[in-house]
Amino acid sequence: MSELVKFKFYENALQANRDKQILAESGINSFIANEQLIQSDWLLSQAVGGIQLQVFEDDLEKAQRVLQDYKENEEFPLEVEHTIENPAFDFVCPKCGSNHIYRDDSATSFFGISILTSHKFVCYYCGNEFEH
Repeated sequence: MSELVKFKFYENALQANRDKQILAESGINSFIANEQLIQSDWLLSQAVGGIQLQVFEDDLEKAQRVLQDYKENEEFPLEVEHTIENPAFDFVCPKCGSNHIYRDDSATSFFGISILTSHKFVCYYCGNEFEH
């Protein structure tokens, strides 16, 4: 019987549960460690190594392949407009030139309240993350 190994680390439980579901749909058993501990006290995240997704050692390569395939083929399945009328920002994505972008405030918020203005942006069209 193979042992559980640490497969991936996450900052939030939503991402970990998404990947757990993707693996389950491919028949791979996985387990999330530290989820409830970190949700009850997020300051412990660094001390315990974040939220961990664990898989059996025999499934490690298959799990990596499944999540890589998801990232390449299905992560941005929604069709979005390349350009939109009345964009929120007066600049475009440096990768694809789309003006359909949004500010990523997740790194600058505390309990859902934005403390600082983020300079990190994400393109809806190609998924590129950039600073402006």
